[in-house]
Amino acid sequence: MGGKADEVKGRIKEAAGALTGDDRLRAEGKTDQAVGKVKQAVETVIDKAKDAVETVVDKTKDKFK
Repeated sequence: MGGKADEVKGRIKEAAGALTGDDRLRAEGKTDQAVGKVKQAVETVIDKAKDAVETVVDKTKDKFK
C-alpha cells in the first residue's frame, strides 16, 4: 500500500476510533498516518536519488561520445 493510502486509512481509523470512543483504534489510526508519511518521504528520497543517478549517467555518456 502506498504512503498516501496509509495516511488516508489512518485518518479514517482515527475518526472511527474517536466516534466510537475506541482509544486503540484511534492510536492505530495515528500510527498508520505516521507510517504513510514516512513512506511518502522515503519515496521522495528514492525519486531524487534516481534522478541524480540518471543525471550522472547522462553526463558520463556525453563525455565519452
